[in-house]
Amino acid sequence: MLTNVAATKVERREGWLEAREEAGTLSIFAGGNWNIAAAQRLEREFHRLGAFKGAHARLDLAAVESLDTAGAWLLRWLAARLERAGVKVEILNVAEAQQALLERLAHLDSQLAIEPPRRNPLLTIIERVGEGAFDIAAEMKEGLSFLGLTVVSLARLPLRPGQFRFKAVVYHMEQSGLNAIPIVALISFLIGVVLAYQGSIQLAQFGAEVFVVDLVAVAVLRELGILLTAIVVAGRSGSAYTAQIGAMRINEEVDAMRTIGLDPMQVLVVPRLIALVITLPLLGFIADIMGLVGGAVMANIELGVSPGIFIERLGSAFSPWSFGVGLIKAPVFAVIIALTGCYMGMKVSGSAESVGLYTTRAVVHAIFAVIVVDAIFSIFFAFIGI
Repeated sequence: MLTNVAATKVERREGWLEAREEAGTLSIFAGGNWNIAAAQRLEREFHRLGAFKGAHARLDLAAVESLDTAGAWLLRWLAARLERAGVKVEILNVAEAQQALLERLAHLDSQLAIEPPRRNPLLTIIERVGEGAFDIAAEMKEGLSFLGLTVVSLARLPLRPGQFRFKAVVYHMEQSGLNAIPIVALISFLIGVVLAYQGSIQLAQFGAEVFVVDLVAVAVLRELGILLTAIVVAGRSGSAYTAQIGAMRINEEVDAMRTIGLDPMQVLVVPRLIALVITLPLLGFIADIMGLVGGAVMANIELGVSPGIFIERLGSAFSPWSFGVGLIKAPVFAVIIALTGCYMGMKVSGSAESVGLYTTRAVVHAIFAVIVVDAIFSIFFAFIGI
């Protein structure tokens, strides 16, 4: 049997609900103001209704004083719940205005129940590709504009040397360069170890183990040393640039700079760019040295190649261009990483979620651009025979 679920009512005008079961018929009495203010409480009362196994139910609205859309929706939801259980529902004592509202909701329900036409999957794919192409074009246009602003800001420094922020440059050199030495050195050392180990296994099949020195030297000095350094810096410093500038955007500090006459490009972007252009080649040099050290250690352990033999062989395999090719790329990678991080930071707006979104995009875009540019460099140097 169902019990009274609204035995106590605080006010007569407040929406209330009573339910009684008699002789296999469920009688539900509603009264008071059924509006959005009472919707949450009334919905909880619906859920407290016990299971009903009869075949007929009456919903009496005689005591309902006012009914808005939220209240009407709740009544329809209750009726639909009973109908799904196999109960025939009869609504009694409905005012003319209430009946019109209930019918209007029923009409909307029937419209919403119609399945929308399915689009051609091929057209959907083409539309998404087109939208993506337009988004990429707009992003490239904004990126070029940001690059132009950066070039203008750099060109103004010789004319206005007082705007150069030496302390800020030194600070960012410490953060993005000096503090990154341990992780860059460790990763490069391990990469040298892996190259020497895997190379020795393959070269041993041909009795050419000594050429593992050439393999490590060429791979580390020309490609992997500076490429891995750029990737680490992009994930470490590029993301930090975006998060720092993005937080300032949310706190309206960038707008405050403009208000007091400071150029955000000079204050935020140029010092980070200059600092990274200086430190990334130095980090690349450290990565090259540590990669060679890792290769020498593994060659000695795996192949018994002594450090003296390794250095002697390295002298014959080493060429100034092998070392220079890697370092030539470093300033270009630094510009890509710094500008991507600062550009994404300047686009942050609204909330902390935006900071996370653009920080992720900064890292992904910077790493992607670095790898693409590295491939272009490799093809170009191969074409000119270096």
